[in-house]
Formats: sequence, C-alpha cells, structure tokens
Amino acid sequence: MAQVLEFRLPDLGEGLTEAEIVRWLVEVGDVVAVDQPVVEVETAKAMVDVPCPYAGVVTARYGEEGSELPVGAPLITVAVGAPASDGPAQAQEGVASQSNGAGGGSQGNGSGNVLVGYGTSEAPARRRRVRREQQVLVPVDGRPARPEPPEVIEGPVPVISPLVRRLARENGLDLRELTGSGPDGLILRADVEYALRAAAPARTAPAPAATVETAPVASPGGTRVPLKGVRGAVADKLSRSRTEIPDATCWVDADATELMRARTAMNAAGGPKISLIALLARICTAALARFPELNSTVDTAAREIVRLDAVHLGFAAQTERGLVVPVVKDAHARDAESLSAEFARLTESARTGTLTPAELTGGTFTLNNYGVFGVDGSTPIINHPEAAMLGVGRIVPKPWVHEGELAVRQVVQLSLTFDHRVCDGGTAGGFLRYVADCVEQPAVLLRTL
Repeated sequence: MAQVLEFRLPDLGEGLTEAEIVRWLVEVGDVVAVDQPVVEVETAKAMVDVPCPYAGVVTARYGEEGSELPVGAPLITVAVGAPASDGPAQAQEGVASQSNGAGGGSQGNGSGNVLVGYGTSEAPARRRRVRREQQVLVPVDGRPARPEPPEVIEGPVPVISPLVRRLARENGLDLRELTGSGPDGLILRADVEYALRAAAPARTAPAPAATVETAPVASPGGTRVPLKGVRGAVADKLSRSRTEIPDATCWVDADATELMRARTAMNAAGGPKISLIALLARICTAALARFPELNSTVDTAAREIVRLDAVHLGFAAQTERGLVVPVVKDAHARDAESLSAEFARLTESARTGTLTPAELTGGTFTLNNYGVFGVDGSTPIINHPEAAMLGVGRIVPKPWVHEGELAVRQVVQLSLTFDHRVCDGGTAGGFLRYVADCVEQPAVLLRTL
C-alpha cells in the first residue's frame, strides 16, 4: 500500500522566511525521482529550483503560481510505493526501486537531504530514473486510453546542482547524453555549456527563465504595486538602514586619467582583460587594509563594533528583477585578474537570475558604480548591516588643472557613505583621500602590494 509523504517548503537559509512560486515543474499524477526539482521559487535573494527528497507519484500541489508560501508550508504530497491503481502515472516498479535506493531516514523513501535552497549534497549511489515522454492517447470505445507507464531507464544521471538541471531543461538538452567531467562523472555546468556551444548552429536562442512580475492593481486615484519579492526585500533593507544607521557622506573629485591609461596598458599586454570595477575593487581592499574601521559592523545588542578580518565586497547590479548586490568573497585575497573574472561571473548570473542566496549575502563593504547610469554623484544608502559604501560616478572629460596648467582630463566623483558610529570624519576622509590618490596615481597602490 502506498505511503503518502508531505514535502514542505524547506528552510531557504539567510534569514529567508517565505518564497513566491514562479513555476511548477510537475503536475499531479507525475512520477518524480529523488532530488528531482518540482517547483521554481523566487525568494528575496534569488530564483531557486526546489528538489523533492522523495520518489513517487505526485498526489497534490499546494499554491498557485504567483502566490507566496512561508517556510514550512506544504508544497506537494507524494505517494511512495504506489501500486498501479493508486496513480495515473503507473510507477509502482520505478517508484519502489527509486525510493529503496534513496537512503531514506525516519521519513523513508527519500534522500532526506534537502539543502537550504540548493538541492541535495550528493546523488544516490544507485537508483532508477524515470524518463517522462509525451504520450499519444488513442480513444478506445469512446473512452480515453490509459497512458502507458513512463519508460524507466537504468542508472542515475549524475547531476547535483539544480541550476545545471534547469540550464539543460531550458535549452532542451538531455543530460543522459552528456559525459560529466566532475568527480565520478558528475555533470557540471561547464559540461552543459560546452554541449550547448557545440550544438549552437542547430539550435535557436533559448528563452529567458520564466519570471513572475509584480502586477500593478488599479486603485481609485492611482495604481497599487505590491512590495514583495526583490522589491519588497530592498524596501525592507533600505528602511532598516535608514532607521538604524546614522550615516554621513563625504565626496571628492579625482583625476582618473592615469588609472584609465594604466588599464589600457594592462589590457594591451595580452592575457585576460582587466575591468575598471576590478581595479576600483583592488583600490578599495587596499584602502580597507589601511582603514579597517570601515570594514566592520555594529552589534547593537552588545553595543560593540565588530571589525572584520576578511573583505567580502558587494557591488550593486541593476537587473530586470530589480537591484541586487552580489558579493565577491575574499576580495582582499584576489588580484585584478581574479577580481575581473569573478565580477564577470556574478554579473552574468545576476543578469540571468541564477544567483544563489550565498552569492547575495555576507558582504562587508559595498562598491556602487552608479556612473553606468550617466550620473556624477549620489548619496547611497548603506547596505545594512555593513558600515560603509563607496560610490563611483561616471568618468568624463572635464577641465582640470594638471601640473599647473588647465587641461582636459578624465574626471570622476567619488563618494563615501559611512556609519558614523564606527568612525569619525577624519577616518572616512582619510579612506576617501587614499582611494582618490590611487585613482590619480595608480603607482600609489604598489606600496600596498
């Protein structure tokens, strides 16, 4: 007899308490394998595929697309070990073999290993996977014919990451046809991307991932737009920052001509290209080494300033889903080339909506390049619970006194918004002046390398 197990929305980590259903990946009656993604959800941090730890037949789904569910709310129920009469998918043999090989614990018949928002840590060693294919139903005596049992294919598909599964699914790629380059044949994202590039001449451009827009609601005298998802998370964080942090801003104009020349020379030497934001990040980490007060946070409960050893550098990125702040971990230990590569990777993930919660949290200092919007200056709001943010305006030709003569130089405005609890104006001014000196004379940075 089938055992019906309830799978609830797992703890997505990083203080997240709810998620919005973007797209259901299974229907009632479908057969699911252990660790198969069943729903795509959007949190305030990222879009994630949620895998089910049980193998069986889906008997119920909870929540419509576009609705929000709190952590711990039921997502689906799965009939494990269902006989033929218990579900339209006819999965008795496939389900039993999958569930028995899943290494279940107290719940039984499942991996029991759902990670915070990412799936499970390792694929089961042995299990039989179900391959779902479209069925052609032929009427018999005026009644719809029962679908044949889905084809059961022996052997696991060694994929851990739900992001890899989604990338393959969105591009119509069968993971069973790939050979993984990871340990024990694990299929990595690089394997999927290589296969897609190889098949590029024969395929059309993939459609972007589905998103759920925050729909405006007509209201007398105006329009109401719900504050939820990314927009709601940004609103909460900015409001908390303004409420808790007594911030102040100082700014300075700097001649960035030599910095731009240095970047041109570095990129002309061959090798990977160095981005401007990577050079600014390298300057930031050097400045924070000199002024560690700004790489800190305030423990209000203990009334203590906590100075942090590592620099995890966040950077503001505007996307179709709204403003996000990916974090370059251990930025202080990276050179300009490594920083360029990591900025590029995180920016692409932000653009495609595949950033994970871990890549969007844990920052200790933020670099905000608002010059990309064509503006010179700003007084940004600190990314709570950090203590400071460096803002960089556009770099444009302006009249400038250079070596005693008026000249046209590449000028940028730099601004620093800081938590006045962690330091006074002298420290903030010293930090900003050092950053400006490095921008004007990149050789100054060599003294800290």
